[in-house]
Amino acid sequence: MTRVHDVAARGFEAEAQAYDRARPSYPPDAVAWLSEALGIRPGRRVVDLAAGTGKLTAAIADAGSTLIAVEPVAAMREQLRRRLPDVPLLAAVAEALPFAADSIDAAVVAQAFHWFDADRAMAELGRVIRIGGRLGLIWNARDRSVEWVDQVWSVMDRVEKHAPWRDHHDGTGGSAAHRWSERDLAGGEIWSPFTEAIFFHVHHATHDDVIDRMRSVSHVAVLPPASQADVLAEIRAVLQEHPDTRGKATVGIRYRVDAMYTERLG
Repeated sequence: MTRVHDVAARGFEAEAQAYDRARPSYPPDAVAWLSEALGIRPGRRVVDLAAGTGKLTAAIADAGSTLIAVEPVAAMREQLRRRLPDVPLLAAVAEALPFAADSIDAAVVAQAFHWFDADRAMAELGRVIRIGGRLGLIWNARDRSVEWVDQVWSVMDRVEKHAPWRDHHDGTGGSAAHRWSERDLAGGEIWSPFTEAIFFHVHHATHDDVIDRMRSVSHVAVLPPASQADVLAEIRAVLQEHPDTRGKATVGIRYRVDAMYTERLG
């Protein structure tokens, strides 16, 4: 297994429980669209790559395919194993997969592709996914259209200013598939251009859940304790003081869901 991005490795190892407890899953319409596009059904061999704690894995586990989860961070694997003890689980990274050439029908990556060495990962996925097989990507992207939510993400902006996902997604609009296509990750002789769809959902959470959600972000998780406490206190202040969240037992964080797939051509 080659090296995982340092911030991802340390952050997800430290806060895997918070990630599992407080991160949103994916809406049923987005999962259904991606499952249909990738052909996740009986008789197919499917890999959930960088599966994390199994948020998406759980959503596709009952489709009848031969499903294999791949996750490089031990603490995340522990959470996934607890949730889905019957799903085969391997420790590996996208750039060096433990599969034979042309042995996978489909692979899906949820909320993680920005941590990969993109060119190496696409080459390796092109090795293991058979001709005609597909790669699907999905993200819960930040919808900043609500004032208090934008204030929370603005706190996070300062912490995450060097996050790798900012290379392709600034949170201000435009589709993720278009941005990845601009980097020539799909299209050409090996991969078809991305086909994409956009969905929306709302994640309902208590104030403490929102704090855990932000604590689970790698760039927050790796902060020194005092600095992390300051960041989370600032977010809690938004929740306690904004008129739309003050005194509310639960609040709703809206997400835009970017889903897309590409097909291996040759």
